[in-house]
Amino acid sequence: MAALAERPNRELAELTRLTLDELGGAVAGIGRVHKAIADRAFGGPLGRVTPARVVHDAIARNVYGGLRVGASVLGRTAAIAVGDRAPLSAEPLGAGLIAAIDGLIGDVLEDERPALAAPMSIRVDGRIADPADVPQPTPRIAVFVHGLMETEFSWGPDPYGERLRRDLGITPVHVRYNTGRHVSENGASLDELFEHLVAEWPVDVEQIALVGHSMGGLVARSAAHRASLRGAAWVEHVRHIVSLGTPHMGAPLEQSVHYLSAALSALPETQPFGAFFRRRSSGIRDLRQGSLVDADWRDCDRDALRARACAEVSLLEGATHCFVSATITRDQGHPVGRLLGDCLVLVPSASGRSRTPLCLTSERSPTVRRSPRKK
Repeated sequence: MAALAERPNRELAELTRLTLDELGGAVAGIGRVHKAIADRAFGGPLGRVTPARVVHDAIARNVYGGLRVGASVLGRTAAIAVGDRAPLSAEPLGAGLIAAIDGLIGDVLEDERPALAAPMSIRVDGRIADPADVPQPTPRIAVFVHGLMETEFSWGPDPYGERLRRDLGITPVHVRYNTGRHVSENGASLDELFEHLVAEWPVDVEQIALVGHSMGGLVARSAAHRASLRGAAWVEHVRHIVSLGTPHMGAPLEQSVHYLSAALSALPETQPFGAFFRRRSSGIRDLRQGSLVDADWRDCDRDALRARACAEVSLLEGATHCFVSATITRDQGHPVGRLLGDCLVLVPSASGRSRTPLCLTSERSPTVRRSPRKK
């Protein structure tokens, strides 16, 4: 963990270069739309060759190509000029900007621009920290796992964790991670982080509560599932798992974008727009069905219209599971509330009501479920 904190900071340089490269990519996309429209006007890509078409194609190719190359060169030059600077990710605004980019294309950035790919880590005052750096450690821990395109700053100016510390003596631990990665990959990283956390915690750990918002709830469940399969010691301390607006059964918005990208890719004139939507990260794609394990995406065509069903993952035994859902209407039974939920997740998905492994107790208690631990 200390090695992560000590690496040279290239966030501003890489962000500058990425911005100009993306601008060049946008210009190239406009060029492809232009070409598709021109091809149709000239009778198709194999249509009759005329002097007007030859001149048009040459000018368009040189203009769009020159703009893209120019943007790339400018990005490299600007990145060198800004060099190493204080970390943007230590402050709420800079952290939020990088988190948004990670959420969109973080799976690609992890390999191509690692300075912009937030590692799974504990954060204290916006900086990567070791367990010993967390203030006022107690035997009871509440770990907060943020959602897509968020950071630990997203919990608000008066975070829930501080209320738990003040009212119940529970130590809050905030983590940050690259939300563009697959949920299962982040689950594996969180599993490893918990093992390190419990081993290095200044006092003996008695209880752990996992609090996940949106995607964070899936990552927490994935980590707990992986840890239980391999018999990790830390998971025996988990007593509560709280999911806040988590798409356990998938998010309609991602499902809609999936089909939209396929439709836009069908015509030459709209293919660049389809390609743009298909660039969305692995993390966003996992929200389509609430994926939790590697088997859900490994060796699969990510753009296939009909995806195979996700693996069923049972709730963690011995923990109390709380599902919190919301609607934009006061009455969740209102037609608008039923249709839109909280604008991202519908109530049945956030409540996990229709998926068998989530229904381990009576439907009379749909938002709090206890799963007995095997003896």
